[in-house]
Parts: sequence; C-alpha cells; structure tokens
Amino acid sequence: MIVSPTPENVDRAAGMLRDGELVSFPTETVYGLGADARNPDAVRRVFAAKRRPAEHPVIVHIADASVLPRWARSIPAGAKALAAAFWPGPLTLILPRASDVNDTVTGGGDSVGLRVPGHPVAQALLQRFFALGGDGVAAPSANRFGRISATTAQHVAEDFGEEIALILDGGACSHGIESTIVAFTDHEPAVLRLGAVPVENIAAVLGSAPRLPGAGAARAPGTHASHYAPHTPARLMASSEILRAVGRLGGPGAHIAVLAHSVAQPPTFEGAWFDAPAHNAAYAQELYANLRALDALAADEIWIETPPDGPEWSAVRDRLRRATHRG
Repeated sequence: MIVSPTPENVDRAAGMLRDGELVSFPTETVYGLGADARNPDAVRRVFAAKRRPAEHPVIVHIADASVLPRWARSIPAGAKALAAAFWPGPLTLILPRASDVNDTVTGGGDSVGLRVPGHPVAQALLQRFFALGGDGVAAPSANRFGRISATTAQHVAEDFGEEIALILDGGACSHGIESTIVAFTDHEPAVLRLGAVPVENIAAVLGSAPRLPGAGAARAPGTHASHYAPHTPARLMASSEILRAVGRLGGPGAHIAVLAHSVAQPPTFEGAWFDAPAHNAAYAQELYANLRALDALAADEIWIETPPDGPEWSAVRDRLRRATHRG
C-alpha cells in the first residue's frame, strides 16, 4: 500500500519495522526495502522478497553517525572524515562489524555497510524508529535481485505488490543511482561501487586517491557483472552505430527501443525513441525510470547510446555496463 509520508504514516511505518514487517521508503538515491536490522527473521524476509542470495550483504541505514560504534568495532579516521563530509548523503561506508551484528545483514562476512541517508522521509523514519528502540534499518534497493532499481513508489509497488506492508511515497529520488561505497577493511580505503558521490570528492577528503577493489576486497551490493538489468536484451552502442543500425532496419523491421542522449530520432525509425537528458546528473536521475519504461515496451532489443567518457559520467557508465552485460 502506497501512502504519503505524513507524520502519522511515518510513525506507522516505524512501528511496522519494530514489529518485524517490511517497509519501503525513499532515499535520495533509490527506494529501499527496509527491515529491522537487529531482527534476523525480518531481514530474511527482505532476502526472500527480493529473491536475493543469502550470502550478499545489505546496507544498514542509521539515523546519524553517532550510531556507528553500535555497528562497527573500529572506525578509522578516514571513515570519520568521509562521514563528516558526506552524511547525511549518498555514501556507504564498509567497516569491520561489531561482534553482535547478525550474519543475515553481513552475508556471513566480517564487515558491515552503513549509511545515513539524506532524504527527509528516510531521516524522519529512522529518527522515529530510533525513538522506538531501533538502531538500524537493513534496506537494500526495493527491486528484485539483479533487476532495475526503483526510484518511485510506483516502481516498488509494481515489483512487490502485497509483499510489502507499506510504501512511503517520497516522490522521485533526486540522485537516481545508488550510493558510492567505500570500504575500510584493509590497510587503505577502496571504492567498491561508483555512485552519487564522485571518486574525486572522496579523494579530496581523504587527501589521497582511494584504490580500486582487487581480489579479496570486501563484498558489496550492486557489484555483479550483471545488475540493474531489464528483462529485454539491451546493449550499449555508439551514436554512429545506432544510426547505422536504424538505417539497416529498412522499415518497421525488428521491434527496437532506443535510449539516446545526443542524437535525434531519424524520420524513418518507427520504434520507441527516448531522449535522455544530456547532463550527467539529470541523466542519472532519470536512468532507472527510463530503463523501466523501455523494458515495459517488450521490444526485441533496447539500444542505449554509450555515455560520454568524462569522470562525471563514471557511475552512469558503470550502471549501464552492468545492465547490458551478457554472460
């Protein structure tokens, strides 16, 4: 059931979380599917609803940085600096887990992902849940595992229907792609997932560039080769390649859907053509909604114009590489 985030409904949602039910709520990145992170049975219900493998960790959303010591047994100076710079906001820190953190949250690993979201509805919900005695909400993205993330309440309802007790409708998410994940589980910080906070901003706070993950890096959500994927086969194509392929269709041809950002629809093309924003932030904000709309057309293929090469597009390129991965 989708409801507006009135104080009464936020109180209701917090009570449901306390009672072990599942609640979806908006963050500035994507909608989360939340459960009491201290309740293993409730967290297992999240995994069941998402069809998510049990060994994959989930991010715990907390009300503010003061709660960190309840979840992490050590908090390096760099992690504290990033929390001070970017929380509340789209940054997840992976830290060595405290001894009482349950395995359902960490996937059996020795680290835990933590974030303080910046969305006012998420903040209100976490503060109210904290007042009821809770100290963290496990909330992976509110979509089926490996599929396109949800950036509106309606997306969540389409994926889960009555499997979720309540969906707080906070409107469309402002960033539209997931948080940047930085791990502090080794001798130096590592970016495990590109996201809404650019790597150069992370480096500016740390005073040096974080490393990219290698073998043995901490596991992190959303880092499979194939992820964020539509059901329809999709591929990345240069703008010139799209135009040549359209020219070869020679009429209606195959049922093709296109997501472009720099080239206009040719007059002869009779398929679905979506014009995405040319600016990286606006493109990211609309990305998952566009992919969902294209997927709903049940085309033979989705052709996606390859994004630009600049660093400001790195998170978008990451999502599209995973969404179009074939293997």
